[in-house]
Amino acid sequence: MEMLLQIEKKYRQEGEFDEEWETLKKNLACPLILRGHKSGVFAVAFSTDGASIVSGSTDHTVRVWDAKTGDCQQRLREHIGSVSSIAVSRDGAMIVSGSDDKTARLWDARRRSRTLKGHFNRVCAVAISPDGAMIVSGSVDRTVRVWNKKAGDCERVLQGHTNTVNSIAFSPEGATIVSGSGDETVRVWNATTGDCERVLQGHTNSVRSVAISSDGATIVSGSHDKTLRMWNAKTGACERTLQGHSDMVLSVAISPDGATIASGSMDHTVRIWDAKTGACLKTLNGHTTWVRSVAISPDGQTVASGSDDGTIRLWDIQTGLPVMI
Repeated sequence: MEMLLQIEKKYRQEGEFDEEWETLKKNLACPLILRGHKSGVFAVAFSTDGASIVSGSTDHTVRVWDAKTGDCQQRLREHIGSVSSIAVSRDGAMIVSGSDDKTARLWDARRRSRTLKGHFNRVCAVAISPDGAMIVSGSVDRTVRVWNKKAGDCERVLQGHTNTVNSIAFSPEGATIVSGSGDETVRVWNATTGDCERVLQGHTNSVRSVAISSDGATIVSGSHDKTLRMWNAKTGACERTLQGHSDMVLSVAISPDGATIASGSMDHTVRIWDAKTGACLKTLNGHTTWVRSVAISPDGQTVASGSDDGTIRLWDIQTGLPVMI
């Protein structure tokens, strides 16, 4: 990549940035694959401006990558267990990571960390409220914990799930928390009171991932039953079941405009779905084993996928092809 950038700089300086350069670039182009983690990538997230990708891995590290070049900009090493979940604040100043070491960590803009302790087992999920004031975490201990970001205190413990809390998401206005669990349910919680407002039932196996549309109207869940489900966030009704994966669904994401859904599966693929019709638009092949995490860029043009093969791949949503460098 560095060589390609140097050649581009030379062409620009010499005023020969023309068809010759475009031909050379095309011949030198290769898929943008982020390599550096020593083992599986369990979590990926875009920064709000789309300039960075943050990942968490079973190698116990958090990495920050340049989304354009694929260069690793930072490696954060404080956890003593696998990093299974990542969240980035809207202002980009804070990263939160959840780990098998039973903790969540807050990393500030200078990448100094604070530890949130309270869970009695592995932390599988983390999320940050839209205003950045609140952090939530989900754990194998079956609870959701709500933390005050400023003080680092646990303000509330949400109980109701009867199995591992695998995934958590905030509604766009921050009033609602959604969690997915190994008990096969999705729960909707009042973020202020901690009350469980509804339980969404329909999956026939563990719910591994949840996401909420930017307008707050739709909840998407992915499950070990190999399906995705789309739920009406207000009524809790299941409006559509998306079928196509040949193995367990491990991660889901919704594009900012709500038109597209991405999913990652144990079948080694990423799938792109039409949120309106439920049709599978594209199947993205490239990873050599389970796809643990997917994220969609803020402009809705790119999907990032993290896999047990230790890599992060970037895909063009419109074409279904790898992003090239």
